[in-house]
Amino acid sequence: MQKGNIGVTTENIFPVIKQFLYSDHEIFLREMISNAVDATQKLKTLAERGEFKGEMGDLTVRVAIDADKKTLTFSDRGIGMTAEEIDKYINQIAFSGVNDFLEKYKDNANAIIGHFGLGFYSAFMVSDKVEIVTRSYRDGATAVRWSCDGSPTFEIDEAQKDDRGTDIILHIADDCKEFLEKQRIEQLLNKYCKFMAVPIAFGKKTEWKDGKQVDTEEDNIINDSEPMWTKAPSSLTDEDYKAFYRKLYPMQDEPLFWIHLNVDYPFNLTGILYFPRINSNIDLQRNKIQLFCNQVFVTDQVEGVVPEFLTLLHGVIDSPDIPLNVSRSYLQSDANVKKISTYITKKVADRLSSIFKDDRKEFEEKWDGLKLFIHYGMLSKEDFYDRAKDFALLKDTEGKYFTYDEYRTLIKDNQTDKDDTLIYLYANNTDDQYAYIEAAKAKGYSVLLMDGDLDTPLVSMLEQKLEKCRFTRVDGDIIDRLIVKDDKRESTLTKEQTDNLSQAFRSQLPNLNNANFYVEVQALGEEAQPVVITQSEYMRRMKDISRYQSGMAFYGQMPDSYSMVLNGDHPLIKRVIDDETEACAEQLKPILAEIKGLEARLAVLKQEKDKKKPEEVTQEEKDDMDNTQKAISEQKDKKSQTIAEYAKGNDIIHQLIDLALLQNGMLKGAALAAFLRRSVELIK
Repeated sequence: MQKGNIGVTTENIFPVIKQFLYSDHEIFLREMISNAVDATQKLKTLAERGEFKGEMGDLTVRVAIDADKKTLTFSDRGIGMTAEEIDKYINQIAFSGVNDFLEKYKDNANAIIGHFGLGFYSAFMVSDKVEIVTRSYRDGATAVRWSCDGSPTFEIDEAQKDDRGTDIILHIADDCKEFLEKQRIEQLLNKYCKFMAVPIAFGKKTEWKDGKQVDTEEDNIINDSEPMWTKAPSSLTDEDYKAFYRKLYPMQDEPLFWIHLNVDYPFNLTGILYFPRINSNIDLQRNKIQLFCNQVFVTDQVEGVVPEFLTLLHGVIDSPDIPLNVSRSYLQSDANVKKISTYITKKVADRLSSIFKDDRKEFEEKWDGLKLFIHYGMLSKEDFYDRAKDFALLKDTEGKYFTYDEYRTLIKDNQTDKDDTLIYLYANNTDDQYAYIEAAKAKGYSVLLMDGDLDTPLVSMLEQKLEKCRFTRVDGDIIDRLIVKDDKRESTLTKEQTDNLSQAFRSQLPNLNNANFYVEVQALGEEAQPVVITQSEYMRRMKDISRYQSGMAFYGQMPDSYSMVLNGDHPLIKRVIDDETEACAEQLKPILAEIKGLEARLAVLKQEKDKKKPEEVTQEEKDDMDNTQKAISEQKDKKSQTIAEYAKGNDIIHQLIDLALLQNGMLKGAALAAFLRRSVELIK
């Protein structure tokens, strides 16, 4: 028997391993299986080189639980180890058997996954004691047993083992008994090992017999050793890809598209990326891409390898060239990572471009599901915008699709304003904005449907990218001011009529939470609506963007700002003007005369004040001006009260206001009930 100390530089290596080296104790299982697969792959390589001439036989890696003995055992029929190799590769943590092996057989080594010499020691995170019983493949080799109780001391002696290979026996610690549960081990094998390159057996398959589940003689192989991404795309059908997707994500809808990655220069990378069917809830869809290293699961946190916008995709990526930390649990910054990210971006763009060119009809049918990915990419990566702008689509309210260039050609003659700016009109809800859309169509204008989660920042970006253009929501103003072709139509109303009309409507506007209204009168033509409510494009867009960008929250807290535009040409508005004039003339006559006189007096006082230096103006003169201004304000208040009292009893004013609010989904509760009662009365 040999006894000794493990070759480490500190007595405290095991506490370090247990607490800090690995981010999660469960990773020990991945490392144990990885070592077993490595040993098996090494044997295959030696056989290919003619250095091992024996029978390969069954190469299945086996996992077994013995609950009574509190052991978890990993067995392989790989190359095994001699006592000298145990001393070098197990006792001397600083050396890695895999690294030596790769250096010697770097030209044709079979997918060796254990890049680091510390993987084996993860066993001590869950074990009180670890044993290795191993026998080398070499002729005449004898079996040896290595054991260690978690201290830097170990024992090696001879053992009885008839076959080549290695058994690693973990004596599970009392605080880690979960790893003696069959269900827990099955879960971890499925998570980390379901695509490893060597068959892995955990127990036997079961069948229903005599009213209960019983073991059969057939091994329960838990992994697919030749997953889809390792196969040539030409050998696979669409149904193969869909079946693999269902295997990865059993509860997901069928994917839209997929991309098979396969590159061997300047780095090795394989994988399959799927475009899932999603429309919103961006953050809920992340962490669905699984990263593998030679078919060993590493992580689903792939932000370092996959561009951020593609973390919305599902699928697998496998590369031996991705730099990992010593525990293989997170990525490290490296030039290769940037190259891989750039390659994936290009590959995705090329695939989407080819689908668009080869079958535009299918691309258009799936656009609503794809646009979230594409818009996210265009917004977040300049080089992706440059690739995607030729196949990114715009959809109009009639369901027709256009490329950016096609749509510009379609609207440039009719939707260019007097300042030679091309106006893109859009709606984000065809039902809520129906009347505005119809008004635009009546002018011969096209209206886009932009109802996606990212369309607000997208239109801001497109205004920067596309030549001399502006995007305006179709309810952002009256139609003649959305695309101004010439000077505005002159109103036939006097200033007094305009002021009184505005005051009458303003006085009857409801107090809506977080909403301000500005009332104005415009000449829109007799055929246009009598009252139209619009919302500032700039303020609405700023409020929308505040949901995405930090530092703009103050916009989100500001009240909504609306314009209520009264059409001075409409017969109903003219009727209100005439009725108001008739009803209020006598009451307003003395008020207006008083205002006129006071304003004339104020003008004289200002004229006298302007002739003097500031220090020459007496306090009496200042008080006279202040009192005159105050009197004017009081008379204007009396005028407003008179008009408001009239408007309060005018059903046409109330009906027109409520109709405009109703059209914009802003008439609710008691106000809606009052509108319905009034409507019934008006049609009796």
